[in-house]
Amino acid sequence: MFQRIRDDVRSVFERDPAARSTLEVLLTYPGLHAVWAHRVTHRLWRWRLKLIARVLAQFARWFTGIEIHPGATIGNRFFIDHGMGVVIGETAEIGDDCTLYHGVTLGGTSWEKAKRHPTLGRNVVVGAGAKILGPITLGDNARVGSNSVVVKDVPAGATVVGIPGRIVIAKDDVNSEKRRAMAEKIGFDAYGQHHGQLPDPVTQALDRILDHLHVVDEQLALQEKRLHDVTAASAGTDAHNKSAMSLKARKDKG
Repeated sequence: MFQRIRDDVRSVFERDPAARSTLEVLLTYPGLHAVWAHRVTHRLWRWRLKLIARVLAQFARWFTGIEIHPGATIGNRFFIDHGMGVVIGETAEIGDDCTLYHGVTLGGTSWEKAKRHPTLGRNVVVGAGAKILGPITLGDNARVGSNSVVVKDVPAGATVVGIPGRIVIAKDDVNSEKRRAMAEKIGFDAYGQHHGQLPDPVTQALDRILDHLHVVDEQLALQEKRLHDVTAASAGTDAHNKSAMSLKARKDKG
């Protein structure tokens, strides 16, 4: 238990630059208090002490401003930043190392007594005010922009924004590593931005330029190789001709 608490506190320092001391984190972070309360209520829920679990969860809601149903399943190092207005439904499942900001809802879209809330993979980040609705799945490392409404599955590594949510960044495409290599080669820091930032037209234009430069670089390398091969072949031919002429001249003298 104490190891999980230490991991929780460490995750705050990793994700919130405003955190200054362990004591401050322990006393003033309602997201941590809500998660710790949920671990107690979830265990009571599994022991079928459901009324007690709901009552304690209600007190935690009053105290923190965060509503987590005791039936929700939450992984390790889960961090709720600020937290006011966060709602997590009964059948929601959250993987390790996920982060939610204030006003996020992991809600349902039906009244059936079945799986009706979202499933979040590992290391998912959901921006302030976003609504993730229904029994959908967000893959590992997915990102959801602030105030988005997501009602469809999100693949691993994708970034979703808008109402309804649409994918604006898929998992790194085959050109991403080439762009980084080209940027480093020409001394241009196009990737100084934090991974996962939303693209803007300038960034997209720079990506196209880097793609074009990569193609030009490949073409130059190919032409250089061809020129080298031609030069080598020409040098070999000249050497052969000189040798033949020298041999002919010796024969003529003889």
